[in-house]
Amino acid sequence: MGFFWLLVALFWIKTIAAYFIDFQLSITGGFEMFIALINPIATTILIFGIALYFKRSRIFYPLIFILDILNTVLLYLNVIYFREFTDFMTINTITGYSKVNQGLSGSSLALTASHDFIYWIDIVLVLLLVIFRVIKMDNRPLRPKVGFTITSIGLLLFSFNLALGEMDRPQLITRTFDRTYIVKYLGLDAFTAYDAAKSQHTNDLRAMATKSELKNVLKFTRSHYAPANPKMKGIAKGRNVIVIHLESFQQFLIDKKINGKEVTPFLNKIYHSKSTYAFDNFFHQVGQGKTSDAENMLETSTYGLPQGSLFSQLGSDNTFQAAPAILKQNGNYTSAVFHGNVASFWNRNNTYKNMGYQYFFDASYYDVSGDKSTGYGLKDKLLFNDSIKYLQNLQQPFYVKYITVTNHFPYTMDAEDNDDNFKSTDTGDSIIDNYFKTAHYLDQSIKEFYAYLKKSGLLKKSIIMIYGDHYGISDTENQNLAKVISKDPDKWDDFDNAQMQRVPFMLNIPGTKGGYISHKYGGEIDALPTLLHLLGVNSKPFVQFGTDLFSSKHDQVVAFRNRDWIDPQYTSISGTIYDNQTGKPAKLTKAEIKKVQKIKEKVSLELSLSDTLNEQNLLRFYKPKGFKEVDASDYNYANGLQKAEKIEKQLGKKSTSLLSKRGGKSTVNLYKTDAPEVSHHSTDSNRLKVTNPDSNK
Repeated sequence: MGFFWLLVALFWIKTIAAYFIDFQLSITGGFEMFIALINPIATTILIFGIALYFKRSRIFYPLIFILDILNTVLLYLNVIYFREFTDFMTINTITGYSKVNQGLSGSSLALTASHDFIYWIDIVLVLLLVIFRVIKMDNRPLRPKVGFTITSIGLLLFSFNLALGEMDRPQLITRTFDRTYIVKYLGLDAFTAYDAAKSQHTNDLRAMATKSELKNVLKFTRSHYAPANPKMKGIAKGRNVIVIHLESFQQFLIDKKINGKEVTPFLNKIYHSKSTYAFDNFFHQVGQGKTSDAENMLETSTYGLPQGSLFSQLGSDNTFQAAPAILKQNGNYTSAVFHGNVASFWNRNNTYKNMGYQYFFDASYYDVSGDKSTGYGLKDKLLFNDSIKYLQNLQQPFYVKYITVTNHFPYTMDAEDNDDNFKSTDTGDSIIDNYFKTAHYLDQSIKEFYAYLKKSGLLKKSIIMIYGDHYGISDTENQNLAKVISKDPDKWDDFDNAQMQRVPFMLNIPGTKGGYISHKYGGEIDALPTLLHLLGVNSKPFVQFGTDLFSSKHDQVVAFRNRDWIDPQYTSISGTIYDNQTGKPAKLTKAEIKKVQKIKEKVSLELSLSDTLNEQNLLRFYKPKGFKEVDASDYNYANGLQKAEKIEKQLGKKSTSLLSKRGGKSTVNLYKTDAPEVSHHSTDSNRLKVTNPDSNK
């Protein structure tokens, strides 16, 4: 029993350390402090108490030690996760880890801190003390009722803990909207158990869902629909669509100068071009799914999940009405994704099939050996360069998406890829200093790609959508960034964090002259209906939560995944309403309070309906007129080039691929890149474990 209480005490100490050092729980007052201090005790007793049901010491000691290690792993993974996402790991996140783990080792290492030894030192010391018999094993068998007694004590303490939490935060369990509250009042283990029960409940709902549950979703989306602007409708009809996904790229990078040099000179040129429609109040709206959430909104105009990644958790069997399938059936578009990471990352190889993507040129299609890739895939200059041998064979019009990776946390770059003419900041924070370097590299990559598009003749036949997927600098780093963007770090607050969630959104239509920079508010949820209307496709038959940015009926309230929101007048953060003009909490009249309450209710309803739609897979019950449901079995992502060549051969003179239009003359030699890795030979070393799940099918 002494050994039992020792481990309980040691685990309590490191949990409290995590609360105050890493999680930085916002604790106000002595009562909240008391609850936070006691909440790890009950659950630790309950978990470690499992070992007490085994009377023999040879089972008890190894088992309680294993329970200690497993609970420490859970605690430490949450510490690492919190440093990046400012959130706690859910069951969906944990169970989906195998689908997102490729490449995470590099960023996880960057998220470690010097004080992390405190989470493991107790295990090492106790193990040594046992090995050297400073702590001696007690071989006397436990009394039969010891385990039951300890469990009863744990349950009693947990009930006491829960009662205190409910006193300070009524309906803590039933109305929770912030996972931090569950951890603060009940502890990390209790949160994990709570989330597991909630996830099982969602799975049960999905199995029992019926068609009638679509009614409220359809009622909302149909009333929320914004008709196309007549002046903009169809202005890009028949053009190829090229989507450039700017990894971790925030709006403040546009037009930003460091030491007198533009960070992104080429993107700045596109941004200000008369052939570009750009939006400077465009926000990312991702949750824990980050990049995959951005893709989901881009492709479907529905939100990601409140916890975890929709791609990882639901992508394998969800029904989608996504851009690839919509454009295939409304314009005969060929669809493809170019991405230099493994196909299984974020479960893309399965999700893309359900979305109707015909081709996925993942890492298995490129030489990603040696220094040609980062931990997240092929470097951007090489991705664009090496994609041409596939792009030129696709039938036009095509809808293609390029997912860049070099500007990915932790923003490390090989010395050979640095631009000697660009000197970054010297803040002392390597994340921020390197962020400008990798963003500059990404800009150079896009410049090279545009040069190819112009030479090949694709530029004037395409519309290029350029957007940032999510924040690059997290809230925890923003104060270090403040001076770089001329802000006072001592006055930095939640309002400033919210404003930093702007990301670029540009619709470049080469050959046109009516472009401008719009100040309308919008978000990633609005990308699909906007694009469809520009291509002359009506978005109304589809279930979409966004609205056309060009429409006079566009909804300028931007909902964030945590139910905060922003519009041209106000920013709502955790229930506090800020005036956008002053950046201070707003003093609202009764009429304004009523208006804000309506927005809050609308945001909550919109997110809830999107969650219901996806979690219960309700689109399986909805068939828009003339739309054929996607059959994932139609797609296989192995041998993509051979399939494209076969189609070219079958079509003969009717083939519309760029290669066919040029009489079979390749455009690969038109691409020019200064990437030093182009001349590097393939090696046996690799930063990626390259597999294509379809290659064995």
